Amino acid sequence: MVGLRRIAFALVVLGIVAWAVFPFAWAIVTSLKAGSALFTVEAWPSQPSLANYAAIFREQPFGRNILNSLMAASAVVALSLVLAVLAAYALGRVRFRGRGLLLFVVLGVSMFPQVAVLSGLFELVRWLGLYNRIGSLVLSYLIFTLPFTVWVLTTFMRELPKELEEAAMVDGAGPFVIVTRVFLPLMGPALAATGLLAFIAAWNEFLFALTFTLTDDARTVPVAIALMSGASQYELPWGQIMAASVVVTVPLIGLVLLFQRRIVSGLTAGAVKG
Repeated sequence: MVGLRRIAFALVVLGIVAWAVFPFAWAIVTSLKAGSALFTVEAWPSQPSLANYAAIFREQPFGRNILNSLMAASAVVALSLVLAVLAAYALGRVRFRGRGLLLFVVLGVSMFPQVAVLSGLFELVRWLGLYNRIGSLVLSYLIFTLPFTVWVLTTFMRELPKELEEAAMVDGAGPFVIVTRVFLPLMGPALAATGLLAFIAAWNEFLFALTFTLTDDARTVPVAIALMSGASQYELPWGQIMAASVVVTVPLIGLVLLFQRRIVSGLTAGAVKG
């Protein structure tokens, strides 16, 4: 009976892994094909070619698009974490009237669909002179990354021992010193987890990037991939689209593998006291 359960569990896990990995594996296989080979079903192309990878960098400023996404996502993560750490200390350690309501308001902001704030945000971006610039993306991405980071870091901040804060206050430390010198070194796993999730959300964002950028040099990778076109309006370069998808997915996989231990620690930190 135990053996059957283990076999069933292994089959379920194998099915989940296959379901998750198959789209990316198929994208890799398709990106290595060209011409009529794109429409043949093969586990691995008989004549693999890197022509699609060369074409996406040769025929459009795809390298610039990657740099735009990297700058926007990195700036958003940095600002989100700095603001969220300060807000988390106030919401998690300082007692004041309306703290719970304010925290729910922060969470409620993230529940609004992007299209609901698109028109007003567009007018704000134009008034600030940020249209078709990286600054417009950083400003708009904070709308959905900041509430998430504030909520997660506030939960983590509440779990930190009070004795550490009290000892620092006895030594004459103020709130800023407590946050930066006492709490911040302990928040490494939480910062890594929330920062990476915020980076992925900003890296994959499409609607704001499509609305607030106009030229090819200012676009991010999701928009650049979506606007790829072939020889005619009815023909799409599927090989190049798959190659571009692989190029922009590999960095995210690398980041997850690099910080996997801190991510697990950060996501499970609230489950154990101590």
